[in-house]
Amino acid sequence: MLRALAVDDERPSLEELLYLLNADPRIGSVEGAGDATEALRRLNRALESGPHGPEAIDVVFLDIHMPGLDGLDLARLLTGFARPPLVVFVTAHEDFAVQAFDLKAVDYVLKPVRKERLGEAVRRAAELRGTAARILVREPDPDHIPVELGGVTRFVAVDDITHVEAHGDYARLHTARGSHLVRIPLSTLEERWRSRGFVRIHRRHLVALRHIGELRLDAGTVSVRVGAEELQVSRRHARELRDLLMRRTTS
Repeated sequence: MLRALAVDDERPSLEELLYLLNADPRIGSVEGAGDATEALRRLNRALESGPHGPEAIDVVFLDIHMPGLDGLDLARLLTGFARPPLVVFVTAHEDFAVQAFDLKAVDYVLKPVRKERLGEAVRRAAELRGTAARILVREPDPDHIPVELGGVTRFVAVDDITHVEAHGDYARLHTARGSHLVRIPLSTLEERWRSRGFVRIHRRHLVALRHIGELRLDAGTVSVRVGAEELQVSRRHARELRDLLMRRTTS
């Protein structure tokens, strides 16, 4: 049963959307907000309540054109939540679909809203929320890390990861078959995988020792070859890296 929030500044549209959502058996509860500011206050309460708390919101049905913050602005703010609600855009405008899906919207429903079309959006949201819930209760697996790929969650073996590159609060995991972006800071992965042979070589790079093919010294600079890539080693990390590689080869 989904807990929903409908957001629309036009009262008749909001009331119609609330009526249709209340009639869907997959919707456990639904509230309305007349603009993005009111919706954001409600969503902040949901954030404080936690995903299983009494104020939680699973999915937001969101108009785009509204005074002040528009629907796209609100959706961008939601991406900063630790566990953001799903977003379904419900709008009279076709022109923003690309931007909406760039923000990982579940669906893009055009007004006037048809019951069947809204039902399809609810079905998608319910399936995604169910998948997320199963992942949350899954036992932690130290040998794999979950990654999103085309809306599907896959599990990448840690032993297949050659190196990790920092991207702000995100990290890009590199394997021989490609790379995956995950929302985990590099410092967190450094701490988590230190015992698995990963070592920091630069403020931007974490490398698996077993995947280092060469250590190169050239005119005072140090670099390592990992697969087909050559990565620079910062001065502050060079000595530790050499020591670790020497111990690894003599053990």
